[in-house]
Amino acid sequence: MDYKKTNAPTNTVTRDMMALADMTGNVYETVRIIGKRANQIAVEMKSDLEKKLQEFASYNDNLEEVFENREQIEISRYYEKLPKPTLIAAQEFTEGKVYFKNPAKEKDNI
Repeated sequence: MDYKKTNAPTNTVTRDMMALADMTGNVYETVRIIGKRANQIAVEMKSDLEKKLQEFASYNDNLEEVFENREQIEISRYYEKLPKPTLIAAQEFTEGKVYFKNPAKEKDNI
């Protein structure tokens, strides 16, 4: 899932946790799944941002030569305006785009 093309809201949304728990049968398992997916998205977003900002990195030891780069500011603003990873993960979960399995439950079925 490309986090840049998601239709997740950019602000906080109140969700019915019991409706979300219908897929797993357990509210806590649902929260764990969404939390793990949010961590994956956050790591991906952070690595993309660092990769883009690496182009602007200055390796000078002189702190007096700090200047603002307009492109760097625009990139940072773009990433700030994206929905938060938890909102993206919750949206993916409700749309059924998150694959998950519980090895403990699978072991009980064998």
